[in-house]
Amino acid sequence: MDAPLILPVVTPENAHFWQGGADGRLQFQRCVPCGFLIHPPSPVCLHCHGTELDIATVSGDAVVASFTVNHQAWRPGLAVPYVIAIVELPEQTGLRLTTNIVGCPPEAVHIGVAVQVVFEQVEDVWLPLFTPRREAT
Repeated sequence: MDAPLILPVVTPENAHFWQGGADGRLQFQRCVPCGFLIHPPSPVCLHCHGTELDIATVSGDAVVASFTVNHQAWRPGLAVPYVIAIVELPEQTGLRLTTNIVGCPPEAVHIGVAVQVVFEQVEDVWLPLFTPRREAT
């Protein structure tokens, strides 16, 4: 049995990110004047310091920028091994998420592998996880 997750607190400022998966959408704040994507959420644009922000849906595609395979069960019931990764999204240089890579053995993960978002619902949160990209047939 997997250990229960410690979930993020959903607020009006971050609900787009944690609950967008209900509709299959990976969403970030976007600065309206300059188009810069912001993560984690912020009250001002980190690029131009603008305060006019909206929400943008991104492709959900990414590339593994870095990763580690964890073999330590830090809590009782935590399934190991699992992959913790930093993935970079193509919509903006430097737009990165810390996440888990799922749907493949840990030894299949390497820097540069193409991945796509999948969501795991836990209570009122849709966790954005990533799995190796399936090529269209």
